[in-house]
Amino acid sequence: MTTGTLTRADLTEAVFQAVGLSRTDSAQMVEDMLEEVCGALAKGETVKLSSFGTFAVRQKSQRMGRNPKTGDEVPIAPRRVLVFRPSHVLKAVINGQTPSPEGED
Repeated sequence: MTTGTLTRADLTEAVFQAVGLSRTDSAQMVEDMLEEVCGALAKGETVKLSSFGTFAVRQKSQRMGRNPKTGDEVPIAPRRVLVFRPSHVLKAVINGQTPSPEGED
């Protein structure tokens, strides 16, 4: 993980090191987990990972936008967007603090 970005391969390697499964089984485990998360989000379900955060799909209604070149108003179609709300534990870890023990997000 030298690029500053955590990839599927990095996750697979971490599972391989921590659990002791083969690299193939570790890769399959990572893929299965990501498929499960994607499937739940595609169905509009909320995905909550304790001490990490919550992924949710929100519906955005149609609104008027503006073309930056011409200045003309352009309607922006309604759509679903993915949102992530980090837990207080993750926020604390990122800020180099010790997470408080009361209730997890």
